[in-house]
Order: sequence, then structure tokens, then C-alpha cells
Amino acid sequence: MKKRTKITIALLAVIIIGLLIPQNLSMPVKGAHKSDYNAKSFWFYPWGKSVTHKGVDIFAKKGTDVNSSTLGLVLYAGNISMGGNFVVVLGPKWRLHYYAHLNELKTTSFSLVNKNSIIGSVGNSGNAKGKPSHLHYSILTIIPYIWKIDSDKQGWKKMFYLNPIKYLEE
Repeated sequence: MKKRTKITIALLAVIIIGLLIPQNLSMPVKGAHKSDYNAKSFWFYPWGKSVTHKGVDIFAKKGTDVNSSTLGLVLYAGNISMGGNFVVVLGPKWRLHYYAHLNELKTTSFSLVNKNSIIGSVGNSGNAKGKPSHLHYSILTIIPYIWKIDSDKQGWKKMFYLNPIKYLEE
């Protein structure tokens, strides 16, 4: 397929995903339940090098499948120092779903995923090395929610993050 056609298809996918697809999120860690994460961990302070915890850690056995929590487009699958092996999926409402500390990546950049797509497996890569295996899951928005700004704990950053726990418990 020509590069121009791929770019056109990707742009159409981004527009359709952002505007037309409803956001129905599901638990990304296969077999995980409410008891596998701390419901008070979102925006917890103090939290290591990142200062404030901007997501939820879902604990599971190393190698447990991680599915995309939503339909979307994988913007990037790779490795960084803090997140280790990670995947970023652009989902409905142009929200970015960040999956970090994966043991293994099972998707590639610019692939389309759905809730049945295995994107990786639970691990402890990046700054989670030596800690219990878990998935760090965050939801970021490119449209800031200005009313969520707090006066402390990196409060200005809070307007770009949604509490994933709220969606996992629906």
C-alpha cells in the first residue's frame, strides 16, 4: 500500500475514532478485578520520581495478557526509561490510553486495536524493575478539563488526566 494511502486511512481512523465511536472502556488486564488495584491510587502524592501518581497500577502475574481497554489506533509501541515497554492508544473522544511496565509488546505502532486485541503482557519494566508485576494504566486528554485544576500536587497537570478507576468500576 502506498504511503499516501496509509496516511489517509490513518487520518480517517483518527477522525472517526474521535468523533463517532462511543467510549466503553473495559478492564485491560485479563482476569483482573477490583481487588487487584488500589481505588485511591489515582493522583496519589508523593509517588516516586513522577511525584504524583497519574494513573492506576493493576497487579497481576507476570505475562498476563493486557488488552486494549477501548477501540483505537496504536500511536506508539516502544520503550522509555520510566514506563519501560509501553503502548499509547488513541481512543474515542481523542483520549490517549497509556499502558506501561509491560513485559512484552504484542502490537505495533499505527495498528488498529479493539477490546479483544492483546497489546502486551503484564510486567515490571522501566522504573518498576524489582517491584511486583503490574500494568500502569493512565488516560490522558488532549482537550484540557480546566475545572479539574488543583492548587497543589502538580494540580495544573490534572486537567490533562482522567481517573481510569472511575471507568474500570462502571
